[in-house]
Amino acid sequence: MKLGLHISDFTWPEGAPRLGPLFGDIASAADEAGFDRISVMDHVWQIGVIGPPEHDMLEAYTALGYLAGRTKRAKLLTLVTGVVYRAPGLLAKAVTTLDVLSGGRAMLGIGAAWNEEESRGLGLFFPPMKERFERLEEALQICKQMFAGDETPYHGKHYQLDRLLNHPLPLSKPAIPILIGGGGEKKTLRFVAQYADSCNLFPSPEVQHKLDVLKRHCEDVGRDYDSIEKTSTVRFDLGDNNERVGETIEELKRLHSLGFSVGHGGLRQPWDLKKFEIFQKEIIPAVEGL
Repeated sequence: MKLGLHISDFTWPEGAPRLGPLFGDIASAADEAGFDRISVMDHVWQIGVIGPPEHDMLEAYTALGYLAGRTKRAKLLTLVTGVVYRAPGLLAKAVTTLDVLSGGRAMLGIGAAWNEEESRGLGLFFPPMKERFERLEEALQICKQMFAGDETPYHGKHYQLDRLLNHPLPLSKPAIPILIGGGGEKKTLRFVAQYADSCNLFPSPEVQHKLDVLKRHCEDVGRDYDSIEKTSTVRFDLGDNNERVGETIEELKRLHSLGFSVGHGGLRQPWDLKKFEIFQKEIIPAVEGL
C-alpha cells in the first residue's frame, strides 16, 4: 500500500513570511520519507471543516509548480481541481506544464466543484450542479485528448476548441493519470469507470457499497475494475507522543482489506518534520508490502 500526503492547512507558525520555505521543507521531507504522492486542495479560501475562510490558502497550481522544484520522486496533484475554475484547455496545459517540469510526476485530480461561497466571493464561474457535471465530462474528454497529442477540434455542448495543440506533450506515459474525486453513484463513479485511472473515496460506512457501484459501472462500460486505482482519505494523527502510530497502521491495513491501494491524508502539525521519520522508519515499511 502507498501513502499520499494531503496539505490543506497553511495557517502555520510564523505566518506568510515563512510559509514558502516551510511548505517546501514539508514536501521535501515527505518525498524523502517515501510518500508516493503529495496533493493540495483546489480552493482559494479555506474550507469550513478545517478553519474559517480567512485562514491562509494558496492557489493550487502555483503551489504545485513550487513543489516540483522541491521534490524528486512523489507524484503531484490537486485533490481535487474544481472543473469550472479553469477552462479545460488551460487546465490541460497547466497539468502538462507541471508534468514536464517535474519530470513526469503530475496527476490530474478533478471533480465537479462544490464551494459556491468562495466562487461567488471571487467571481469564479459556478453554474448549477447539472451543468457542472456536464462540463466535468467534457473537460475529461478534452484533457485526455490533449494529453494524447490529438489536435482534432472539440465541439461539445459547453466547450468549443478549434485546435487542441499541447506542446510540449506530457512526459508521463502512456498519459498523465486522471483521478476523479467523489462518490456520487449516478455520475461521478460512472465517470471514473469511463475516464479515470484512479478514484478517491471517503472511508465512510457506505464505502464498500460505493466500490460495488463502481464495479457495476465498470461492467456496464466494459472496463476492468481492477485497472482502476482506489485511493481513500485517511487522517494521519500520530498523537502528541507518537502513541497512535499503531492505530494509523491498522487503519491503513483495514483500507487495504477493502481494496484500496493508496491511503491519502493530512498530517496534524506537518511542520514538525520529525513526524516524517516515523513514517519512513515505521509506517511505510509496515504497509508497503500489503
